[in-house]
Amino acid sequence: MNSFDTAAPFYAAYRPGIPKEAVELLARRVAGQEHRTLLDLGSGTGQVPLALAGTVTEIDVVEQDAGMLAEADKALAGLPVTVRLHNIAAENFTPPASYRADLVTVCRAFHWMDQDVVLSRLEGMTAPDATVAIMGDGSLWTARTAWTDALRALIQEYLGEERRAGAGKTYAAHDRPYSEILAESAFGQVEEHTIAVEREWTTDMVIGYLYSTSFAARPLFGERVDDFERRARTLLDEHTAAGGGLTEHASFQVVLGRRG
Repeated sequence: MNSFDTAAPFYAAYRPGIPKEAVELLARRVAGQEHRTLLDLGSGTGQVPLALAGTVTEIDVVEQDAGMLAEADKALAGLPVTVRLHNIAAENFTPPASYRADLVTVCRAFHWMDQDVVLSRLEGMTAPDATVAIMGDGSLWTARTAWTDALRALIQEYLGEERRAGAGKTYAAHDRPYSEILAESAFGQVEEHTIAVEREWTTDMVIGYLYSTSFAARPLFGERVDDFERRARTLLDEHTAAGGGLTEHASFQVVLGRRG
């Protein structure tokens, strides 16, 4: 199984969106320009292009998972801007020689990429004053609250202690800050922004979110998936009934790079 096989519909329905503050921050980077091309790498179901559709004039969506790209196509259909879909890995995206993006975004996907290769290739396909934005906010696996700790322990009971990254693979954490990686690239003029986010989940939302991930996708549980879901729902309902709700306090990180 690919890391996101079967996950696309759940991803489209249950993944949290991009904070308004992040959208406004990115919009300011291209404000006032006549021509504003957005290149979104590892786009998933198209959340970032959809959020920025009113700000840019052209959008290139790059996503190697066909199911994810199909969801992005549905989400972006009918927008009053030019949208081009590319079913290819970010490392292999090759636009026409004259192509120049004004804003490049990578949201919740940079850890899956060959980062040096991607940043090197971006040098030849971006405008001189282009901004590269690397964004993300962790997951319910990394969140630390009573209910997420209990949920993670339940997932580990079924799938093992190590975090999965699809079938037969474990997650390899990246311990270098994205700011350092960007600073060593052509886009070495770096800014960091942290946006505090509070999310209120329901049991249905959490279950749908889990099935959108590479660490708790439905196929990973095999024949035990219904048993896992029953126990997960009970756990989440009990935490909700105890009065604390299912609140997540997250930090959405935005790292911006420009040529120096």
